[in-house]
Amino acid sequence: MILFAAGLGLLVPAFFLFDAAFPPNLARYRTVSHEVVAADGSLLRLFPVEDGRLRLAASQSQVDPLFLKMLIAYEDKRFYRHIGVDGLAVVRAMWQAVASGEIVSGASTLTMQVARLLEPRPRTLASKLVEMFRALQLEHHYSKRKILEIYLTLAPYGGNLEGIRAASLAYFGHGAQHLTPDEAALLVVLPQSPASLRPDKHPANARAARNKVLARVWQEAGLSAHLLTLAEAAPVPHSKQTPAQVAPQLAARVEDAHPSPLIRTPIDAALQQQLEDLAASWARRVHPNASVAILVVENKSRSVLGYVGSAEFANTARSGFVDMVTAIRSPGSTLKPFIYGMAFDRGIVRPQTRIIDAPRRFGTYAPSNFMHAFYGEVTISKALRWSLNVPAVAVLDRLGPVQFTEALRHAGANLQLPDDKPAGLAVALGGVGTSLENLVSLYAALADDGKLRPLVLTEGQKSVPVSHPLLSTASRNALRHILSGIGAPGDRLPRKYQLNPRHIAFKTGTSYGFRDAWAIGYDGGYTIGVWVGRPDGTPLPGHFGSNTAAPILFEAFDHLPVTSSPRVSSPLLSAENLPPGLRYFDGPKISTVTGKRMLPLTIAFPLADSIVALDTGKTPLTLSAEGGELPLQWFVDGMPLASSRWSHTATLLLKNQGFYRVSVVDRAGDRRSVNFAAKR
Repeated sequence: MILFAAGLGLLVPAFFLFDAAFPPNLARYRTVSHEVVAADGSLLRLFPVEDGRLRLAASQSQVDPLFLKMLIAYEDKRFYRHIGVDGLAVVRAMWQAVASGEIVSGASTLTMQVARLLEPRPRTLASKLVEMFRALQLEHHYSKRKILEIYLTLAPYGGNLEGIRAASLAYFGHGAQHLTPDEAALLVVLPQSPASLRPDKHPANARAARNKVLARVWQEAGLSAHLLTLAEAAPVPHSKQTPAQVAPQLAARVEDAHPSPLIRTPIDAALQQQLEDLAASWARRVHPNASVAILVVENKSRSVLGYVGSAEFANTARSGFVDMVTAIRSPGSTLKPFIYGMAFDRGIVRPQTRIIDAPRRFGTYAPSNFMHAFYGEVTISKALRWSLNVPAVAVLDRLGPVQFTEALRHAGANLQLPDDKPAGLAVALGGVGTSLENLVSLYAALADDGKLRPLVLTEGQKSVPVSHPLLSTASRNALRHILSGIGAPGDRLPRKYQLNPRHIAFKTGTSYGFRDAWAIGYDGGYTIGVWVGRPDGTPLPGHFGSNTAAPILFEAFDHLPVTSSPRVSSPLLSAENLPPGLRYFDGPKISTVTGKRMLPLTIAFPLADSIVALDTGKTPLTLSAEGGELPLQWFVDGMPLASSRWSHTATLLLKNQGFYRVSVVDRAGDRRSVNFAAKR
């Protein structure tokens, strides 16, 4: 007894000495897969740890109590009574080994198994002694609950699966909170020999081992005989399920930015799946290499409810791995509302201001409309609704392209100019780089309080305004009224036939060469942005904002609750008492003959810098002008051309190839000139 007491007196200080020198290493337990989840807690995406392993942190509250009962009953009945090493189990195992001449049963407790999981090592006697020491350490430092949770996180389940939650997702397709008796029993026995008991590779072994567990613990687990029979007859899963890949680009983005293993997002899981199906369906219609991106934001909170970075994430032909929500592209005409909105605020134009849509040069820049047609005198409202290019460029010219882009940047917009050059007038038509995320942020500001705020991608993130409102309330309301009047795409039912009509304010855009098709829209509750194109920038002829992106926009809105749109009220919308200086953008041009306003003089044909076919001097070329005041005088290379002075047309017989300059002068002395080339 004295020797025993002396030995114990030495062992206890030695334990504490070694405990201080070699504390438990919980690095593997703390290194777990990052989980990105939707607002309802459903899994969006898992990210593996070392060697591609899926290791999910698990707490007792995340595991069915039935499993815990079975685990304790089968693996370690005295778990809550021993100190990490079960002396009785050790004595029993030694006695059985001596009696039979071989190892009949092990003496490992759950705590010892946890020690082995934390620090894997070869199965030797020395390793067993180390495990026993580590088990005593764990019991000294941590509660039974904590030790059990380490086991639930690290237990191996075959292949790259570690932890009960990863195993339950892979084998059963659901979490571990609710398990059937057969599922719980299979998860109890799998860690004993994960390679040989995997149900997807060795179903017979897995079933036999599972039923062995059921037969041993059914009474202690509180199962009835009927439930036992059903559990023993149940099949085992024949395959592993692939981890979820929902909103994969968003998941990768937030996982990279957050250290926490559990990252919650405001994503609406049901809506996200609908949007991903919508994007894939439309991409297949458009082109084998086309992709579609959709972004849905709640206006007030700026929370991202839907994030489709591409159509078919795993499709390499569509470059599905590229996140087109953040990709920098040409926005086409989608910035036009902001040009007009700033012009409203600066008193340059009003929605009723009349402006000329006709061929016009701004220095060396000569913009043309999308379909190369011009509409003459229109209001600013119609110019925006019809997305006319010349009026937008003319207003931007008055506003100042540098002032415009800097105002957007100051408000928080991300704009990238080619080679960092100063902004030019081409900004109005897409001559600047930006992203779908940035455009949705801008339009959400229009829909809400005018302040540009970062979009909310994760729970707890605050969307703080970057600066003061980008546009005034009056201008925002005027733009809402104008953009709501565009009407749904032609293949949609007219609003009067819709049961719950939405009043969607939206704008489409198409970048140069049909490389990007856009549609951005908002109502009282949400803002949605749609991009369609090829990630590599290859053109998709025939696909543009109004015929490809806009239908997707309206279909996306169909998946959202109908919200009431705020009543539009703006003094800018009143046509009464419009100041004379704001009635006409270019100033009134009055005919000296009729006393009425007339269109400015323009050359309709030939177009500036165009090439015309030379028919060996046989067929005359018809020159055509619009506007101005008759009579007109035409000139070719400075020489007057004999023609009817009281007509807007003249004929020119070309005999030689080369470059020509045509000019026309009207009664008031206005002169217009164009250069063109004649070639056979």
